[in-house]
Formats: sequence, C-alpha cells, structure tokens
Amino acid sequence: MTVYVRSLETAVPATKLIQAEARDVFAAQPGLSRLGSRLVATCFDSAAIETRFTAVDELTNAFRSDDPQFYDPDSGLLLNPSTKVRNDIFAREATKLFVEASAAAVKACPDLNLLDITHLVTVSCTGFFNPGPDYKIVRELGLDPSVQRYHLGFMGCYAAFPALRAAKLFCEADPDAVVLVVCAELCSLHVRTSNDPDTIMGSALFADGAAAAIVTANPAAEETALLQLDHFETVLTPVGEDSMAWNIGDHGFEMVLGNYVPHIIDDHIVGALQPLLAREPGLQALPYTGIRHWAIHPGGRSILDKVQARLGLTDEQLIPAREVLRNYGNMSSATVLFVLRHILGQDSEPGDERICSMAFGPGLTVETALLTKLRQAPPAARNPAETRQQELLQEFPVA
Repeated sequence: MTVYVRSLETAVPATKLIQAEARDVFAAQPGLSRLGSRLVATCFDSAAIETRFTAVDELTNAFRSDDPQFYDPDSGLLLNPSTKVRNDIFAREATKLFVEASAAAVKACPDLNLLDITHLVTVSCTGFFNPGPDYKIVRELGLDPSVQRYHLGFMGCYAAFPALRAAKLFCEADPDAVVLVVCAELCSLHVRTSNDPDTIMGSALFADGAAAAIVTANPAAEETALLQLDHFETVLTPVGEDSMAWNIGDHGFEMVLGNYVPHIIDDHIVGALQPLLAREPGLQALPYTGIRHWAIHPGGRSILDKVQARLGLTDEQLIPAREVLRNYGNMSSATVLFVLRHILGQDSEPGDERICSMAFGPGLTVETALLTKLRQAPPAARNPAETRQQELLQEFPVA
C-alpha cells in the first residue's frame, strides 16, 4: 500500500534573532571567562547561521518589559529563569505554533474535511504540559473528539521520522486513515549564559519552529500528493551515547553536544545508511547516483560538512539543508521537515525524484527515510520569515 504526504507546511514565531547581534549579547556577559568569550565568538561566527526565530520576545533589544525574565536590555544581562518559568512559556507559545502549522497543513488540502482526520501525532522535546499539544490541536481546529492522539516527547532532533513512520503504519493498517503529524519546538527557551562549551554551542545553534504534514493512503491522494513515503530505518551507532544528550535541569533543559559528534557521524554514516538503501537495488553503493535529493538535518555546519564529504554529495544537493540552517538555525525535530519543504519547492523534473533524508539525535541515533518527490509543492501558504499568517489564526483562533 502506497502512503502519501499531501501537504507539508511550516511556521515560526514572529521574533527574529540576528546571529551577530545575539553573539554580541552573549559575549558581553560578565560571568564569562576569557576562554568562554572566545568560544562564544567562535561558535556563533562559525555556525553558518544568519537569522533564527524565537518565541521569547524579550531576547531582542527592541522589547521592553517591567519584569524581564530572560534578558534585560537596559543592563545587557541575560537572566536565568527556572525550568517552571520556561515551561509555562512553552505551554502558551508552543500551542500557537502547533495550531498554526496544523491549520496551514489542513488549509493546503482544500478538499479535506477536518472531521476526516483520524489520527494525530504531535512531537516536541522542549517542554511538557497536559492536556498537551495533541489535545489543544483537537480543540482549537475542531477535529473529531474521537481522533486517535499520540505524542512523541523528548526524543530530540530525529523525532520527525518516528512520527512519519507511525503515520505510515496507521495508514497501512487502515486505508481510510488520515494522519496529521505536527512537530513544534521552542529550543530558545533553554538558552543561558555559561562557560560550558556545550551550552555555548546550543545558544549559537538552536531556534524555534514548527512543521505539519497530512499523511494518507487514499488512492485519490496520488493526484495531488507531494511525497510518497517509501522506507524508514533506525540505527544506533556503536559509540556516542555520552556525546549527545538532552537533560532537565533546575534552570531549563541542558544540552550535551560534544565536539566529537561530527567525527562519529563521519565514521558511521555510510553504515547507518545501508539498512535503508538495501531496501532497493541500485541504491547501495557510493556515490548513490540514483538519489537526486538529500534532506539532511542541519544539526550544525560541521555535521553537514562531514555528511557531504563522506557521501560524496554535491554543493547543490546540500543547498536545502544549508539554507534552512542559515535562515532558521536548528529547530530540533521540525528542522528536517523545513529541509523537505525546501526540496518540494524546487522545480521538478519529469519522472519521480528520489529523496534520502536523515537526522541525528541522542544515543547516538541515526534515523533515515527514503522518499519519492511526486511533484513540486505550491508556494508556501506564507513566508515564515515575514508574517504570522494572520488569516489562519483568524480562521482557527487560539484561546
């Protein structure tokens, strides 16, 4: 049974961070050591990021508050709110992104009735609340109250793949299933000033964003579908358990992103791809000429560099990943869906176009997917860098 992605839409908060400005704020913090100051400059400048988006309005100098919690622009000090303060903001602001991305994905399927959606899969690793985002989407969009809801929490940057794989399984088990998959992450909630290299790297890389897709196996969907979901695989590398992690601290979530991660990926990426590419003859040997598009999760510039060099990919094939990194940063689980949306927006050539996609996360886990691009996506419902898509929020208001 063939399973299709009918729509794939993205959303970001309204507040844009300029990388150079954020660097100067972090570099000016009084508690930094001389080495810490150098690390801030190096990490921010070498990240290959120009802009990012955040749900924390006060992280910009233009915002003024009588009771700042994250950043005081008058003193230039980064503050250190508790995990509860950060999570309370997540519950409020993540709901907006979950609903906005979901509404955009539904609107991109004009023949779809909201009551047709049978399953809902939500994804996030940057906060918790209950009733959770799955409940909020059902209520705010007006989905059938009996829709089957599943939340994948705290998996990390690769979690979009388990979500899409679950959607594929639901559709294969029930030909009438229509699955809404939504990833939303507010990584910027957990930034802080520190001399710790992992914390500095996280502050230089991570951002906020959301993406949503409609997945179905209905044969009629082939006429308008954007993607075909072919195969998924999961591989744990033999080393790296301590090199990438995401833990809960008293002042937000704490990231471990060791500088050895790109080397682990360099050593094991070819082996991690083999179970996926072995599914189809002709795709198993370098330089993988049967695959035109590569949707790589841009965990960081050095990770993309290692993947490109090891797999022999062209600069053109890495444009989607590098463009997303430059314009949006690393939005954890939502990021690879932004990369896929970029690929779908490129001009299509006659015939099917294969896509190999991959993301990396704690473990060290490598999630891979083999997809088929069926047609070029229509222009995005909005340019996330410019507007909050007010018409969707008016149609699906958030309480």
